[in-house]
Amino acid sequence: MSSNLHPMLNVAIKAARAAGAIINRAALDVETVRVSAKQTNDFVTEVDHAAEAVIIETLLTAYPDHGIWAEESGRREGKGPGKNHVWIIDPLDGTTNFIHGFPVYCVSIALMVGDRIEQAVVYDPTRNDLYCATRGRGAYLNDRRIRVAKRIALRDCLLSTGFPFRPGDAMQTYLQLLGDVMPKCTGVRRPGSAALDLAYVAAGFSDGFFETGLSAWDVAAGSLLVTEAGGLVGNFTGEANFLEQRECLAANPKIYGQLVGLTGKYSKFASAGDKAALRQGLPTAGEAAAAAAAPAPQEPPHDDFPPTVHVAPF
Repeated sequence: MSSNLHPMLNVAIKAARAAGAIINRAALDVETVRVSAKQTNDFVTEVDHAAEAVIIETLLTAYPDHGIWAEESGRREGKGPGKNHVWIIDPLDGTTNFIHGFPVYCVSIALMVGDRIEQAVVYDPTRNDLYCATRGRGAYLNDRRIRVAKRIALRDCLLSTGFPFRPGDAMQTYLQLLGDVMPKCTGVRRPGSAALDLAYVAAGFSDGFFETGLSAWDVAAGSLLVTEAGGLVGNFTGEANFLEQRECLAANPKIYGQLVGLTGKYSKFASAGDKAALRQGLPTAGEAAAAAAAPAPQEPPHDDFPPTVHVAPF
């Protein structure tokens, strides 16, 4: 990682590490952590609240005029010169994993200036892995510059996703989407932390990510990591304005276009024609274009004549 980090990114890293220390201490005896349900299958713990409090304290100590948009405590407006600076915070993304002792969760902090994400930190406390980015300066994992994977054929790709889990989520529609995607790629994983999923796309550990039902704090930091690593992020129809649209798609540019061809008809922003095609089980125009753009499978070389058989003399 560059030693010449943006001052605001340095503060975000300090906040993320402080939250990570709280999370790691609690993980040593996770069964004693108090848990409550915000709604069915959507949990919050005292650790979420403690981690969020230390993040906000660290950020506002350095930048008292900045706004806050946090998962547990909501939004508070900035003031004066810092009014258009808003910190978007998920103190523990992957709470359900955490309370079960499943070590896939992280701290996610992003700074939005106006309507653009400018700084991003995703910190994995179980591995002490720090992903960070400043707009225009690239994305890093610890001391290493990271780039999205270079695969160009969807059939070679490992993707990640998240399953709908709240009452009222469109599970059947999601299962249709999953049924469309899975046969066309190498595999699909469901780790359980959208912020880490996006960080993994940025680092090239996976080739793409798609999920519905997400909030801004789930994807804000990870989205900048992906774009600074050379990838694309948007909604299921490929539009870049996704932060509050509750659907997210990310991949390298070649794979992104192929995924949009599959996910577009499942978007709430899909055209009437695509929605009709989905109901009727027909391919959409986007799917046809994606199929045409996908590289043709390579056939093994063969000769026009049968092979010569050499028989050893007796």
